[in-house]
Amino acid sequence: MQPAPRELFSYRKYWASRFGAAPFLPMTKEEMDALGWDSCDIIVVTGDAYVDHPSFGMAIIGRVLEAQGFRVGIIAQPDWRSTEDFARLGKPNLFFGITAGNMDSMVNRYTSDRRIRSDDAYTPAGEGGKRPDRSVIVYSQRVREAFNDAPIVIGGIEASLRRIAHFDYWSEKVRRSILLDAKADLLVYGNGERQIVEIAHRLAKGEPIGQITDLRGTAFVRHATPDGWTEIDSTTIDEPGPLNPPIDPYAANDARSKAAMAASHNATTASNATGAAPGNNPSSGAPAGNMAATSNSPVLEGGSAAGPASGPACASTATQPVAKVVKFLRHVKSADRAQSVIRMPSFEAVRDDAVLYAHASRILHLESNPGNARALVQRHGNIDVWLNPPPLPLSMKEMDAIYELPYQRVPHPFYGEQKGANKIPAYEMIRFSIAIQRGCFGGCTFCSITEHEGRIIQNRSENSIIKEIETIRDTVPGFTGVISDLGGPTANMYRLACKSREIETACRRPSCVFPGICPNLNTDHTPLINLYRRARALPGVKKILIGSGVRYDLAVESPEYVKELVQHHVGGYLKIAPEAIGEGPLSKMMKPGVGTYYRFKELFEKYSKEAGKEQYLIPYFIAAHPGTTDEDMLELALWLKQNGYRADQVQAFLPSPMATATAMWHSGKNPLRKVTHSSEDVHIPKGLKVRRLHKAFLRWHDANNWPILRDALRRMGRADLIGPGKHHLIPAWQPLGTGDAHEGRRFKHGARPQSHERKASNDQRRHAVPASASRPKLAGAPQAAPGKGASAKPMKFRTQHTGLKGVRLPRSK
Repeated sequence: MQPAPRELFSYRKYWASRFGAAPFLPMTKEEMDALGWDSCDIIVVTGDAYVDHPSFGMAIIGRVLEAQGFRVGIIAQPDWRSTEDFARLGKPNLFFGITAGNMDSMVNRYTSDRRIRSDDAYTPAGEGGKRPDRSVIVYSQRVREAFNDAPIVIGGIEASLRRIAHFDYWSEKVRRSILLDAKADLLVYGNGERQIVEIAHRLAKGEPIGQITDLRGTAFVRHATPDGWTEIDSTTIDEPGPLNPPIDPYAANDARSKAAMAASHNATTASNATGAAPGNNPSSGAPAGNMAATSNSPVLEGGSAAGPASGPACASTATQPVAKVVKFLRHVKSADRAQSVIRMPSFEAVRDDAVLYAHASRILHLESNPGNARALVQRHGNIDVWLNPPPLPLSMKEMDAIYELPYQRVPHPFYGEQKGANKIPAYEMIRFSIAIQRGCFGGCTFCSITEHEGRIIQNRSENSIIKEIETIRDTVPGFTGVISDLGGPTANMYRLACKSREIETACRRPSCVFPGICPNLNTDHTPLINLYRRARALPGVKKILIGSGVRYDLAVESPEYVKELVQHHVGGYLKIAPEAIGEGPLSKMMKPGVGTYYRFKELFEKYSKEAGKEQYLIPYFIAAHPGTTDEDMLELALWLKQNGYRADQVQAFLPSPMATATAMWHSGKNPLRKVTHSSEDVHIPKGLKVRRLHKAFLRWHDANNWPILRDALRRMGRADLIGPGKHHLIPAWQPLGTGDAHEGRRFKHGARPQSHERKASNDQRRHAVPASASRPKLAGAPQAAPGKGASAKPMKFRTQHTGLKGVRLPRSK
């Protein structure tokens, strides 16, 4: 078990604390002069507009450093085309802290189809283009140009998820660690408060930044492994193990069997070198003695490591005396583990071999528990990128102190009054929301929250949350009595944790709820229920809504929580995320089966009816996720139609850096299991046509998608689903003027305008009928009586929602 970390606010304050807290962290020299500052100790450069609210990373880091006594300035969304904005506040006394903002800059600017987004929610008026691609790299380069000798510390979500060699979806290649591309001195990953405070105090004492190499949650450059460290080689994928069954050590009563047992275990040590991590081969370059620091490793009596057994040695055991008996270490000594580092495949290796990339991804995710993670090292050319173990979780006392700092809870006055064009969309969404926790133990493979915030839930106290609600009620402009969210990465993981601290520290599972809920997980929602009840009883609070995603497989473990949620905290619609219904994609997502959704839906409808409320579930799904076939998407489309769901917006899978599903996407392998060149292959729906088809299945009701769906259904041998009946998915005919703007196709200013003549021309071309011909008749539609021509009774029509206004479909029988 790891020793308790130093309490975040126990440091002696820096001398500049005499200046007190600033109303807003300054963005200009004039503000610094008004505060009496001659310089900043730390300057934070961010890709977001500066909002002094604890939902914005730059505000939290700035206020935490300010509470330590440092003078912190903010450079928000600087013009990166020159160094002028980066020199606006002068050179900091300690360091520049650089972040892309609350989102990865590439995810922020590009859609999953790599199209440029027209807006940016973290910019006034939602204006796009206010930050560069790969913002951390560009900002760091400009800072180096302006102040060549200033220390640079990078952090935030963009740096955190690119800390090692990573697959970059936008360039379709593996890029090296962002630490090297940014030429930064230090990289902070995960929740950064502990690291950034320690860095600031050590630099303030005069310690060179290059000597700060012992800090958890940081990455830096080294040229070689230091003396005293045990290096575990995992640069290659395991070779097949011995074919013979393992020898029972309790049956080893003679010299021959003891020697054979020792040789057998020595030969297979490579596959156990990193405990549960696969693909480790200590025989290729690992220093002598490294076996002593690994779980289940054979060690000779007296403490010396058993050397690798060669083939001849195994064959000549009869002539070799056995002087020592093998014993096995079931638990690694803390001192040994703390001085162990796993050497991952190099950047060049994972760049050239996608299977090795998946292997490296598996190692990274297995070494993510702060309680047992070891340091990682990855070679880039002739230097090493060294990753210390993840930071230890924040205590409840520390979480409370962070969120109770003097935030103004509004954007900086630089942006003017928040009206009309000045509004910052992201602020409008979160200004009345409250974070009650951090972290997520769900382990969804398409999500990187666990890799950033960790899977151990960090909670605030009930009193601190209530105090923040009262602060919003009394001080935030425009408050109408509605709290928009009490949540976090997941709404209902508050106060949930492993029942045993020892088990939690030793656990290496990527998820506590997949394939089923771990029996060691406490699923008691009582603290959250009590928080909800106390919050909505506050004077001046009319409604408490839950905007964060509800993990429904956890919720069904507590029907009382579902009742509380449904009857008091749902505003008519509740968004949940089944993501898929087929076992193939669900197993690759690490999401629960659809049966759990039905159980939650049953409780939701039951308690809504009891409360006399008409409320609806809004399920979210992902298209084109690894493991998803066309048949899976067809099954989902039929399910959506059967249940009456018509998705307004759909999202295709976006391979974000470091996510497990991204490793699947790049390699075609499943890193949730042992990775070899012959291990399980994963179906990857790559290519724009396939991704558009999968999105079209989710929006089966949109007539624009019908042409590509018809082609796909015929190709899949499911033409029986094309027709006018209720059992059909889509009709055989096409409404006039539709079918060109299919799902995934975008025009610069919405749908491309077409004249009536052009629409008719397209319709005629699509159906291959002459201009004078009438629209093709539908099976089952009323027909004109023979010989009556134009005087025949006209067809009856009814209006049907198809996603397009003014489109009428014929009434079916």
